[in-house]
Amino acid sequence: MRRVAYLCTVCLISSCSPSQDDTEPDSAADAPAIASSQERVESAPRSFTLFESGQVRPLALSPDRSRLFAVNTPDNRLEIFDIGPHGLTHRASVSVGLEPVSVAARNNHEVWVVNHLSDSVSVVNVKDPRRSRVVRTLLVGDEPRDIVFAGPGRRRAFITTAHRGQNSPNDPQLTTPGVGRADVWVFDAGNLGSTLGGNPLSIVALFGDTPRALEVTPDGKRVYAAAFHSGNRTTSIHENHVPDGGEAAGGIPGPATNFEGVPRPETSLIAKFDGTHWVDELGRVWDDKVKFSLPDKDVFVIDAMASPPSQVAGPAGYFQGVGTILYNMAVNPVNGKIYVTNTEALNDKRFEGPGLFGGQTVRGHLHESRITVLSGAGVAPRHLNKHIDYSACCAPIPNAENAKSLATPLGMAITKNGAKLYVSAFGSSKIGVFSTSQLESDTFVPSAANQIPVSGGGPTGLVLDEPRKKLYVLTRFDNSISVINTTTNTEVAHVPMYSPEPESIVRGRRFLYDAAFSSSHGDSSCGSCHVFGDFDSLAWNLGNPDDVVRTDEGLFVLRPSDFGFNDDFHSMKGPMTTQSLRGLANHGPMHWRGDRTGGDEGPSVQPDSGIFDEVTAFKEFSVAFTGLLGRSEPIPDEDMQAFTDFALQITYPPNPIRALDNSLTPEQDIGRDFFENSPSEPGEFPCSRCHVLDPTANAEFGVAIPGFFGTDGRRNFDAATEGFKIPHLRNLYQKVGMFGFAPHPNFNFIDHEHMGDQVRGFGFVHDGSTDTMFRFHTNLGFSQASPFGFASGAFPDGPPGNPLRRAVEAYLLVFASNMAPIVGQQVTLTSSNAAAVGPRIDLLIARADVGECDLVAKARVLHADLGFLYRNGKFISNRVALPPIADALLRQLSLAADRELTYTCVPPGSGVRIGLDRDEDGFRDGDEEDHHTDPADPTDHP
Repeated sequence: MRRVAYLCTVCLISSCSPSQDDTEPDSAADAPAIASSQERVESAPRSFTLFESGQVRPLALSPDRSRLFAVNTPDNRLEIFDIGPHGLTHRASVSVGLEPVSVAARNNHEVWVVNHLSDSVSVVNVKDPRRSRVVRTLLVGDEPRDIVFAGPGRRRAFITTAHRGQNSPNDPQLTTPGVGRADVWVFDAGNLGSTLGGNPLSIVALFGDTPRALEVTPDGKRVYAAAFHSGNRTTSIHENHVPDGGEAAGGIPGPATNFEGVPRPETSLIAKFDGTHWVDELGRVWDDKVKFSLPDKDVFVIDAMASPPSQVAGPAGYFQGVGTILYNMAVNPVNGKIYVTNTEALNDKRFEGPGLFGGQTVRGHLHESRITVLSGAGVAPRHLNKHIDYSACCAPIPNAENAKSLATPLGMAITKNGAKLYVSAFGSSKIGVFSTSQLESDTFVPSAANQIPVSGGGPTGLVLDEPRKKLYVLTRFDNSISVINTTTNTEVAHVPMYSPEPESIVRGRRFLYDAAFSSSHGDSSCGSCHVFGDFDSLAWNLGNPDDVVRTDEGLFVLRPSDFGFNDDFHSMKGPMTTQSLRGLANHGPMHWRGDRTGGDEGPSVQPDSGIFDEVTAFKEFSVAFTGLLGRSEPIPDEDMQAFTDFALQITYPPNPIRALDNSLTPEQDIGRDFFENSPSEPGEFPCSRCHVLDPTANAEFGVAIPGFFGTDGRRNFDAATEGFKIPHLRNLYQKVGMFGFAPHPNFNFIDHEHMGDQVRGFGFVHDGSTDTMFRFHTNLGFSQASPFGFASGAFPDGPPGNPLRRAVEAYLLVFASNMAPIVGQQVTLTSSNAAAVGPRIDLLIARADVGECDLVAKARVLHADLGFLYRNGKFISNRVALPPIADALLRQLSLAADRELTYTCVPPGSGVRIGLDRDEDGFRDGDEEDHHTDPADPTDHP
């Protein structure tokens, strides 16, 4: 039947085909992929790009409980399983967008999938699993994460996204104070409209940072939306605003030196709002230095029945103080209480290490894993690991305390009677089982007897099948589904899904998240702060007074010693914002100061010697397992190597502010010209002299991930009290949301009034103390009126220089990344939307023509899965019998009903795998289907 259906498609297209000459390969470059049915397809050397997107709602049951739907995040697919008396049976695999993280069943015949990297939602017809296909692609804001159905007849789809993205019709307002960074898009599932990306009923703006989880009340009338990095009312007081001279002078709390007696540098400090004042750890008030408020609105209430849906007005429309990082939510179906999995950061405390000389440490106690209960009575956090004695550290593992711990709680499921809650402990590879009444009253006792180990590791999401007494759990570490018997609380089956991830990624991932392995207490991991390989939007003072001052082997543009400061790495470095693990490859030493470095291992020569040796630099983080996470001993060398191999593959996503055609606006282009050409720094050289942008840097050496995106790894002195590594500039847009800065002579006297409520407590530079990039460029060091005699080509002093400062800010917010903006973008062509969709397909082709992406197209005709890869002006098929097809002819495939065609721009090098040969065994997927071999098994082929 597959062959018949496919041949019908060939006939449909061929009936309109030009002569045979027009379908010949354009060049010899086509030959390896299309020469003959006996020739294998060649995949690129690096065909998988690791984005490490966090799953939110990876599993869903059909309403009739006959099927289980699972997102296959690394393979960009929806997997469909039948649920029978003998367990799960795989029925179909449907290509969706890049990095699917959530799935929800609208009814038994339709499933919606949220694609995190594609900024899209795939609407999938699953009426007949063998003919399952994407019938519509909705385009939404940046990095969508979750989806629920609610409102009248549950016909409305609610989707969380960031308040930005090229597909959003709204201005992201990146330079406007007091704007929420969280959006919830709402669609009428029965009336999606005929525009390119669908017509939302409304886009509900919420006053929080980027959102993640959604939940809906049993009656469908209310939807709850949670901010992701919701913060904890902490901020950095800029070093200029902290008096020099230490604690006695009103400055930084002691000690004033490390244990060697070497005076520490003057730095910023962290303050926390206590409900009345901004105070430091000594209780000193800093209100006059904080020119904004943090209301800490964490969970929002949306009226799903309103027309259009909107946030409930007044205090009933939000909950405050829920947690620092909010993961998932669940609603008790009986009493209506909301449970929120979260972690609470303790970044108002100081220091890593043993805490001997400094008198305090956060070693082994960084984030607390919690479930917070929300109700009309208020907000009630419940620490899941209250058995831990944080005053003692660090016992060898395994130990009894560690065995009881639950780290990084994510997905939840509740029994129909509301009495029992299951929670996936991502960092513990266990499922916690709680009595909801004991959880609400905080009378539960942590016990390994109430925990269910899952063999695959890294459980993210779960769904409960009460009639069958089964719990289905997605285990991210091995990309599988564990089946739990809820009567015996044991795993009874483990069903793998195909993954294209190389072994280096699979083996290394657990070392980022596995708290049971990483810490004596069993509740801390690198992923506690580096959330899904990124950051936690906080600053921490992780200096170590018990450590020595180290010699700096870095290469400087300007040395601190030339300005009267030390070149060394002092062990008491002051507050620093958590940096992302994304994009470490080819960018030299690590940490803000570049103090994780291979500089003393050999001469510093690009691409991978001395300070440019990223492998050695990352391995220097091994001390964090004992000094910060609280492990009794370092992890074995082979495990640190595996962690390194994994981490150096994590990649930044495309910039969501830059235009999809990679062009700049006139203002951005003015900023670019100044950045690249104007002598605005000491020594009469431009910004780009330090902040190097070269997307192909070191490609000539064959590095796996080439390019410099704001830094080549050198260090510099930039009018601070320490030398710093020149930072990359790929993620500045993520740090928008703090507006307000106290006056100081080093900055132009502008906008120093209190700015009111904001959504973030940390902004830009190493400690997050500078609210905006515009403010950063008002520093006298960048001014023509600089007292240091800096460059005459710098910003004009005061208001005359502001338009140019705004232009540079605009350019930096669209700074280039490893992936072009078009990567991930997709659209579905149907029999009725060619006019709306055609120009977007033209754009995808144009960007593929210049090498910014590989363009693939997918369709299903009857039971045949059709895949195409655009190359040299034509589309190559996943069946060798069909010669390359011209664009116009391929589009005609969608003219017939039920032949929707979805185009997706995928990372360069991944097109063969995603479009033609899923398992990269050299045999195309369509040919494998026709020969009844498995396209997802490289050992099974014709």
